[in-house]
Amino acid sequence: MISVAQAQSLVRDGITPIGTETVSLSDSLNRVLAENPDARIAHPAHTVSAMDGYAVRAENIPTVPGTLSVIGESAAGHPFEGKMEDGQAVRIFTGAHLPSGADTVVIQEDVDRDGDTITVKEIEPGRHIRPKAQDFNIGDTLLISPLRLSARHIGLLAAGDRPWLQVYRRPRVAIVSTGDEIVLPGEPRSSSQIVSANGPALSSFVKARGGVPVHLGVVKDDEDALTAIAEAAKSADLIVTSGGVSVGDRDLVRKAFDNAGLDVGFHKIAMRPGKPLMFGHLDDTPMLGLPGNPVSALVCALLFLGPAIDRLQGLPGDAPITRLATLGADVNANGGREDYMRAVLSHDEDGSLTATPIFAQDSSMMGALANSDALIVRPIGAPASKLGEAVPVLPLDGLL
Repeated sequence: MISVAQAQSLVRDGITPIGTETVSLSDSLNRVLAENPDARIAHPAHTVSAMDGYAVRAENIPTVPGTLSVIGESAAGHPFEGKMEDGQAVRIFTGAHLPSGADTVVIQEDVDRDGDTITVKEIEPGRHIRPKAQDFNIGDTLLISPLRLSARHIGLLAAGDRPWLQVYRRPRVAIVSTGDEIVLPGEPRSSSQIVSANGPALSSFVKARGGVPVHLGVVKDDEDALTAIAEAAKSADLIVTSGGVSVGDRDLVRKAFDNAGLDVGFHKIAMRPGKPLMFGHLDDTPMLGLPGNPVSALVCALLFLGPAIDRLQGLPGDAPITRLATLGADVNANGGREDYMRAVLSHDEDGSLTATPIFAQDSSMMGALANSDALIVRPIGAPASKLGEAVPVLPLDGLL
């Protein structure tokens, strides 16, 4: 068995990014940028007012109070077209072009107006102005690839007038559930069969991570059928199986995929839950063989499948990041496998994070995982830890 860190490194190094495509800005949320887009316009495109008030030339008000004549108005989308001369001012609104000849905006609270004459009570030369290209100029690089695009990134690209973007293609992930005992939700089943949680859960995980799940259904524990599905799945960007990768007589995934030309990178890792994890390549297509127990499958998805999908989209494919929390209960010493304990998070009055392990840690209990907030990470050989000690945790919000 190899360590979790070794396995994560092998998965990351065994996957290369896929191709790119062009999408509209409106369709780019959560896509991974594949170019370094530059601005097609300056922002702001002109020097504009940052406040409502009056555009003036500061040297015309050497002392306060001072009086000026109002000769016009500048509003957003409706600029003042003339030129301001000495002794003149222009009424101006936030976002409006600064008139030619002006260098300062006096906020309206610092002005008294009587007809077309204003009295300036306070002035700060050069204030309340946003210079042209204060944010960025034409040709400036807006974002650096690879980057998963959020709403704030899309807002920046819109401001830079980038209606089309080059992004990495969404990876197509073939998902195969295996086992004679498995049926899909809603299908007829016998008393000896169970409903597949892995297929729907893994499909949702792939979609949330930016991939396109292609669920190939449930394949029985039959070597020929599994070999056939392996051949059919080679056209995907990544193949994910659940179940059939352990060492029992009915665990046929390894043998069937070997028939289809599987080059195994590793099989079995020192972790709990999730020991019987397999990674390899079918021709050029990477393959992850996940355990059949649903909790094991999803914990392995978090640690290995998520980074693999990231890597296909041009991201580094790094392992999820842990943070420190205080233990909310004692935990026993750990053995020879890295342990991922389901836990509930809470915040103390001082804002510190507490992780309390739940009572049930069986790898078949989906309810326990669904009601957990994090995984407490227990290294191999970790000694017993007491209430109040610091431990690393993997928060599940946004991940699972």
